[in-house]
Amino acid sequence: MTGVFEGFLVIGVVVGVGYVLGRYHLLGDQGARVLARAAFFVGTPALLFTTLARADVAAVFSSGLLVTAVTSSLACLIFVPAALLRRRPAGETVVGSMASGYVNAGNLGIPIATYVLGDPAAVAPVLLFQLAVLTPLFTTLLDVLPGDGRGERPGPLRVALAPLRNPIAIATAAGLTVSGTGVQLPEPVMAPVELLAALAVPAMLLAFGLSLHGARRPGVGDTALSVWTAVLIKNVVHPAIAWAFAAGVLGLTGPALLAVVVLAALPTAQNVFGYAVRYERGITLARDTALATTVVAVPVLLVVAALLS
Repeated sequence: MTGVFEGFLVIGVVVGVGYVLGRYHLLGDQGARVLARAAFFVGTPALLFTTLARADVAAVFSSGLLVTAVTSSLACLIFVPAALLRRRPAGETVVGSMASGYVNAGNLGIPIATYVLGDPAAVAPVLLFQLAVLTPLFTTLLDVLPGDGRGERPGPLRVALAPLRNPIAIATAAGLTVSGTGVQLPEPVMAPVELLAALAVPAMLLAFGLSLHGARRPGVGDTALSVWTAVLIKNVVHPAIAWAFAAGVLGLTGPALLAVVVLAALPTAQNVFGYAVRYERGITLARDTALATTVVAVPVLLVVAALLS
């Protein structure tokens, strides 16, 4: 259980620092936006590249990857009809879909995999699927959307070229290419990239903390139903699907079953908020869902660990 509390403590401290920065206006009115954009254009691409370039892609193609791919995709898709029935804006629908199935595998996943599952490598399939598939897919969708009533619908050429303008998609492709070809990049090349990669997570968390100052409590206002829909999917439906698919379809038991369900029960990643700020779509939804799912995830993870250990 130590890993559950340790992971949440690490995130909470950094987010708290961001809140203090916002409370005393130490970074000005645009601090959250600047940090989020720095993470999107610099830190996150560097982190994606270094992570994927060094990943043993073949080693993570396991039952864990299959469970992640199926259940995360389903969790993301389940949000869509609920949003369409209520005629929510396209950008909000994309952000809400991402928030429903994109888990906090980095900040929380690694310590929880280490202390609860006893194997930090267990989080690798989740990281790979999110970095290589979900992140480029959702950021490309956000890039090509006409804009919730603002602007014109993009033409076919803009849609086709969207991945080439997306730093996350470019970094993902480059990292997988390096990993797949076995190229060993020299240290003078990797060292500055690694330094920039270290910016990604703290910048996102600080931006998230800054955004909490002066914000309403989560789950109220125009986006309330969307927030609680995403929270229900992320905290309850996603781990339930993971358990049903892993146990019922793949026949997983013991530590293997515990691993995939625990990882599916992780809350929404703060990365979703960073992407929402970057594209100015569904910012309130992303912030409120990340906060609410993080709070709810504590008892959910404790229950999952107790039942399946």
